[in-house]
Amino acid sequence: MLTLSVFLATLLYAGLGIVIFIVSFVLVDKLTPGELWREIIERKNMAVAILAGAVALGISNIIAAAIHG
Repeated sequence: MLTLSVFLATLLYAGLGIVIFIVSFVLVDKLTPGELWREIIERKNMAVAILAGAVALGISNIIAAAIHG
């Protein structure tokens, strides 16, 4: 049964995971040579887009495993 405390904990962990994801993705963007979004959007570099997607999935898996325990 879904209680208020379980619901609030779920929202807290989801928010925390999203914040950690954004911070870590921005960090990866800063550590990557060149401008990641300009390469993807303006120059339509598919290899960089695939790399960014793989990084996003990897970060998401690590955060989910850390939060889940």
